Amino acid sequence: MRKDTDLKTSVSAQVTLQTSWMLSVRDQRDREAFGLLFDYFAPRLKGFVMRSGIAAGQAEEIVQEVMLTVWRKADQFDPHRAQVSAWIYQIARNCQIDTLRKERRPLPEDLAEAADTDTDASQAVALEQEAARLKDALSRLKPAQREMLEKAYLGELSHQQIQAQTGLPLGTIKSRIRLGLERLRHELKDMR
Repeated sequence: MRKDTDLKTSVSAQVTLQTSWMLSVRDQRDREAFGLLFDYFAPRLKGFVMRSGIAAGQAEEIVQEVMLTVWRKADQFDPHRAQVSAWIYQIARNCQIDTLRKERRPLPEDLAEAADTDTDASQAVALEQEAARLKDALSRLKPAQREMLEKAYLGELSHQQIQAQTGLPLGTIKSRIRLGLERLRHELKDMR
């Protein structure tokens, strides 16, 4: 029975000690108290993180990030809301989840080599000719159709935004856009 009582007293003293360290960090930015917190929690956090299958090196990086977060966010610690250990382990869990998400994020594809993206003179001339034909075809549209196409595609406005700007009924806007596109397709069908 005596051992059980001694164990409870020892655990209670540690909790109180950890809380006092954390409060010193929070209230006075006490580096020595932070060092004590770090020495106490770092090995425990590393074991906690490694139990989830993360390698030792990466676990150490997570522990460093956790303890840095503890230092930066010490002002958010409230001993009435959570014990120090619960607060720190929650930060560790969040860092661990963020790390796992970053690992699973797909990497961007390698960019094509610069030689592939360079356009030769014939491509540039062809592009200019297509742009000129498109401009000419747009100029031959009815002004109301051209205006709706310009607002929708060049101005990147939704049909509702066009309606708010012009006051026209939604059906009229959609019809003008549809008819204008059909006419453009007809005018530019041989470009493909």
